[in-house]
Amino acid sequence: MTVLILGGTGEARSLAAALDDTHIAFESSLAGRVRNPRLPVGPVRIGGFGGAEGLARYLTERDIRAVVDATHPFAAGISANAAAACAAAHVLLVRLQRPGWHDEHRRWTWVDDHDGAARAAATGRRIFLSTGRQTLGRFVGPLDAHDVLVRVVDPPTIEVPQAWSVLLGRGPYTASDERKLLLDHRIDTLVTKDSGGSLTRGKLDAADELGVRVIVVRRPPAPRGVATVESVAAAREWVLRVAEVRPADLRNADRRPSSSPRAVPGAIAPSAAPRA
Repeated sequence: MTVLILGGTGEARSLAAALDDTHIAFESSLAGRVRNPRLPVGPVRIGGFGGAEGLARYLTERDIRAVVDATHPFAAGISANAAAACAAAHVLLVRLQRPGWHDEHRRWTWVDDHDGAARAAATGRRIFLSTGRQTLGRFVGPLDAHDVLVRVVDPPTIEVPQAWSVLLGRGPYTASDERKLLLDHRIDTLVTKDSGGSLTRGKLDAADELGVRVIVVRRPPAPRGVATVESVAAAREWVLRVAEVRPADLRNADRRPSSSPRAVPGAIAPSAAPRA
């Protein structure tokens, strides 16, 4: 049995490390959008599959019997392709997704997408934009004349306005680091997305401490019918359990109507999964 781990997240790397001392064969797949990604242990594949059909062929050709979708919470397209491919190839699938953030003090402004975040941020004066390189184009028009600090891992692929400053860096950052950044640049508005987890939470804690306005983009909806685990330990346990499932059992289970989610040991059923 071979397990495919999708994603270049910290959870994906940790899961690969957790499986490295087991009898389970696994490989990791990264999209290749970051120039110098942090690589997990074990075999690594970098690049796309050619959509859901290409991924389904890959699963069949490689005799992969289980997939852990550990991609970023905002990688909706990849997650949708994984769900479709696994259904077509009769492969078990679980989503490893870190819990989302919670606004304990109810001070944050939540928006449904990056366009909404850009509109909300337009009332700010000095804006810290921390939503990633791929979404910068959504902010250029509404924030063209604003003082904007952009922090990204790799240089932007689009031309940014002259009033913007680009800071290249790779986290994690401590709350102390983020507090200094906000003070040094006199930031009054922080724009981010609900990536979740503790490694990137420092900027939110620093913003709350300093009274900086926080705008958060909600997560896109997850594919229907895909069960979820929220920790690397739970994902590892799931892999160990499904390693005992026979291929014939998978084919029989997939004869149920496609609208019925597949039961997956050790995972949260879709209806019970917490909302982001």
